[in-house]
Amino acid sequence: MTVRWAVSMLFFVNGLIVGSWAPKLPVLMSRLDITEATLGLIVLGLGIGSLCMMPVFGAMVARAGSRRAVTLSAWLAAPSLIWISAAPNLWTVAAAVFLFGGLIGGMDVAMNANAVAVERARARAIMSSCHGFWSLGAFTGAGVGGAIIQAGGDTLHAVVVSAVAFAALAWALPRLLADAPAPGEAKAPLRLPRTALPYLLGLMALTSMIPEGAILDWAAVYLEREMGASLTVSGWGFAACAGTMAMMRFLGDGLRLRFGAVRTLQVSAGIAMSGLALAGLAGGPMLAIAGFALAGIGIANMMPIALSAAGNVPGLASGVGLSVVTIMGYSGILLAPSSIGWLAERLSLGTIYLGLAVLLLIPLALSRLAATADFESR
Repeated sequence: MTVRWAVSMLFFVNGLIVGSWAPKLPVLMSRLDITEATLGLIVLGLGIGSLCMMPVFGAMVARAGSRRAVTLSAWLAAPSLIWISAAPNLWTVAAAVFLFGGLIGGMDVAMNANAVAVERARARAIMSSCHGFWSLGAFTGAGVGGAIIQAGGDTLHAVVVSAVAFAALAWALPRLLADAPAPGEAKAPLRLPRTALPYLLGLMALTSMIPEGAILDWAAVYLEREMGASLTVSGWGFAACAGTMAMMRFLGDGLRLRFGAVRTLQVSAGIAMSGLALAGLAGGPMLAIAGFALAGIGIANMMPIALSAAGNVPGLASGVGLSVVTIMGYSGILLAPSSIGWLAERLSLGTIYLGLAVLLLIPLALSRLAATADFESR
């Protein structure tokens, strides 16, 4: 049981650090005196760093086991917000954000691998609730971050988050399941799938995660710049979304078991569209925050359903399908928000959130492909 709580703590820490990044964005814009388009390029660096390091830590997992990989990435990721706060100019901030993205992405791969190892060891699914702990951490980081920044400044905020992360890691890392590759284990061929289904599921994941990335990286800017909210209030844009996502992820396995993956995905997409539309049309920050909270309810289980469906495609090794959907899905949350910075120079962020509501018509249209996620007996 201890290993289950230890890996859950890793998800919480990762979410805490990522959520704490959200309220720092308006501060970076003011400190560096940059536009939304320039900030979008910095956010792009975060995504590129993450996608560059994910395969590196994936290889480390395969060679040395997930515990060693997650220990290295987590200790390095814990102080990464301090580097961003201490960086004196645009170029050093960009480099720090690139490194931040790489370490967070590497930790993400390794902790998910450890969660899979715990599932196999305990013969019980825990992945959905692990992602619930991630959302809980993100909710905490985004919700409290703005208040700490406003009260004590950007650097104090980074130090507090890092101290909490170090303390949590000091408890969790020694208690992780010690996994290692089996000696002489056969390796699956490195070959892309030759059927369309995994790529269509990847498209579903991509379009499901773009709105989440847009809320993570731009909700605080939207609330502060376009609605005049304070730093304390602006941090609650993503916090509201992360909080409802956490709640729904803890409930997600039961809902899918009761109603089926396809129906759950369809209802989720509809709720997410409604929330994004409400946020985009809101006349004030409180209504926009309510919209982000509603969007979080819908977004919460769309990616997990896509992953589950990809891992159960008939005739396809689960790791192959999962790799396609994971890379495409994470591209949405890591890379697409940088394009939003460019668009924000030409359109309001409110208009962009309305456009993202329309984008969710794609996973809604593809929802019947998620039927392979229903491998449990209802």
